[in-house]
Amino acid sequence: FITSIVGRYNLKSDLVEIANAGHLPALLKIGEDFKEYPSSAMPLAVVKHKDETVYNLESFKLNSGRIYCFTDGFSECMNENKKEILKIDQSKASILRLVLDDPNNKNALSGDMMKQLKKHLIKASSDDSVKVIIISAVGDVFCSGHNLKDITEARKNEDEGKAYFLDLFNLCSSLMQMIVNCSKPVIAEVNGIATAAGCQLVASCDLAIASDSSKFATPGVNIGLFCSTPMVALSRNVSRKDAMKMLLTGDMIDVAEAKRISLINDHVPEENLYASVMSLANQISTKSLSTIRVGKEAFYRQYEMTLSDAYDYTSQVMTENSLADDAKEGIASFLEKREPYWKDD
Repeated sequence: FITSIVGRYNLKSDLVEIANAGHLPALLKIGEDFKEYPSSAMPLAVVKHKDETVYNLESFKLNSGRIYCFTDGFSECMNENKKEILKIDQSKASILRLVLDDPNNKNALSGDMMKQLKKHLIKASSDDSVKVIIISAVGDVFCSGHNLKDITEARKNEDEGKAYFLDLFNLCSSLMQMIVNCSKPVIAEVNGIATAAGCQLVASCDLAIASDSSKFATPGVNIGLFCSTPMVALSRNVSRKDAMKMLLTGDMIDVAEAKRISLINDHVPEENLYASVMSLANQISTKSLSTIRVGKEAFYRQYEMTLSDAYDYTSQVMTENSLADDAKEGIASFLEKREPYWKDD
């Protein structure tokens, strides 16, 4: 068998076995039409044999469709009715826009959404044509956090959802760390409500600009599920007392308060949001790519150090940075009163 947590493909019988995290089986022949399956068959995933990439099959019980297998019998499968929930826009070559496009689910951080975000962040980190990444969203909710319907559904599993919850929160934590560790600056363009893991997403980005009508909250305490993982990003961006007030009350805050506590950098009228974020991204994109990479990594690393260790570390970083070609070019261009020509190496 080629296995994943929730699905497997039997090469001998040419069957896909689909199950939830509790491994409740539902057998379906390759190519067989389906219209409805019990909720116990959700969520779906099948593993591709060669690289063990997980492919989620969303909306399985809601939409009619067909399961296909490709590449000489291996289990790379897809649902022809699957909707793309993350749009990719690189109309300006140096700026990558990742647009959450699942407004019917309030742009929730589903497993599929988080995996797609991670995939494009990994790709952008090694793509020298990308200098800045922007995360935005479609609709009046930037991101509502995790889907509570999925969490409730997972409670039907034999382990009451424990394995699903652990996978979900670990995946989210790895996404947030990837944003911080990404070599490119990541800007949150917030137009609407950002709650729970959605607020965590904003806090994890290097910069954040919101529309005037946007609001933020970590409301888990109101439903008996404390926002413990969002707390990690929140508490590293705002003061302890401001973070604790958000976490303990679950109250929504407006953009003025979000700016006061440094959850966001600024807020602008909705009609100016796109232009404001793009202006900031364009400004950053004119800098040396290698210098930005060095600086972002050093910023987050020194932040966790003691004062003495931080100065020792950053002195070494600046020494190495001083020897780089772009540092030589930047200083020379400043002294010669001309624009720099970055090598970005």
